[in-house]
Amino acid sequence: MVMTQRIAVLGATGSIGDSTLAILAAQPQHYQVYALSGHHRLDKLFALCQQFLPKRVSVPIAAVSDFAQRLSRAGLDIDVVGGEAGLVDIATDSQTDTVVAAIVGAAGLPSTLAAARAGKRILLANKEALVMAGQVMINAVKTHHATLLPLDSEHNAIFQCLPLAIQQDNSQIHQPNHGVRKLWLTASGGPFLQQSFAQMQQASIAEAVKHPNWSMGQKISVDSATMMNKGLELIEACHLFDLPEDKINVVIHPQSIIHSMVEYSDGSFLAQLGSPDMKTPIAHALSYPDRINSGSQPLDLFALSGLEFIEPDLQKFACLRLARQAMQAGTQATIVLNAANEIAVDAFLKGQIRLTDIADINEQALDEIQLPPLNETADIEDILAIDKIARHLTDKLVAKLT
Repeated sequence: MVMTQRIAVLGATGSIGDSTLAILAAQPQHYQVYALSGHHRLDKLFALCQQFLPKRVSVPIAAVSDFAQRLSRAGLDIDVVGGEAGLVDIATDSQTDTVVAAIVGAAGLPSTLAAARAGKRILLANKEALVMAGQVMINAVKTHHATLLPLDSEHNAIFQCLPLAIQQDNSQIHQPNHGVRKLWLTASGGPFLQQSFAQMQQASIAEAVKHPNWSMGQKISVDSATMMNKGLELIEACHLFDLPEDKINVVIHPQSIIHSMVEYSDGSFLAQLGSPDMKTPIAHALSYPDRINSGSQPLDLFALSGLEFIEPDLQKFACLRLARQAMQAGTQATIVLNAANEIAVDAFLKGQIRLTDIADINEQALDEIQLPPLNETADIEDILAIDKIARHLTDKLVAKLT
């Protein structure tokens, strides 16, 4: 392990940031918090600056001056940058060794792609970077010799269960000697697993964001309730592990103990187990290929009463079906699906639509936005242009319902 890794945590005030910084604080001999970013919770970001004393921090452009003055009054000499350009500057900074990409949504794509093109070690929690720009992102990682390590518990679990050759080069997954037959993504089923579709239609915001096993932000919690989160993870897994969507199965596992599995041609299933705590996959990625203490609660095997596995209901959880359809259709469709979902979830959280309207809006967006496939030379400008079109149309679809 490198003696001191300089870490930039982009999205430091969210739940992934919390878990990452807890590990970094416990391992000062290995890690230095070089840079942080935040968007909405600037008071929390200021407190993190006081605690970790980063060299740089990124905030929204409108907040740069006030935040810089606030740091100065506190006697903190920290470089303050703003907006997308600031995030990209930190991600490509020569002093940044590792970028923790934990910004939620499409906003995290430019800085994550920039980090790949700068050859950085990237710890990826921003699944939208691969959902929107999968092949562009993977090509950048390979061309510029960056390192991409998944932080999502499911993708990290699969990564751990794959041979070293595939961990180092995902194209090796197609070599017959490795015997990889299928990948299995586990899903908790969210807060409405045991409830009917009619009950989901009446769900309140509080009910939708109350996840049974994980502590997450509102957006990802709603995605878990609709199983769109698992759909996005399915798309992400296709790009991470270079497999078509029909080689990746989703199984509901309510206990969230098995985080995902790899099925091999000899009949073996390799699974990664652990307590439902994001510190475990984060610690694995931070220290890879070594291991460090994550600070998470060890799994008590004797306390496990049983492990359940349930096939998803694709009528009730239509977002999972839509994700497969979008992956089959191509990157232009996965961009549309992601954009539509972000708009629809925001509308639900504002009380404008029902939880079950999210899937309907996503499906309408996919049906109504018919775009030609992106070619191999597509870049971020092409991707963001499709994203903008999809958001504009989805705003109109939401307006019809409200």
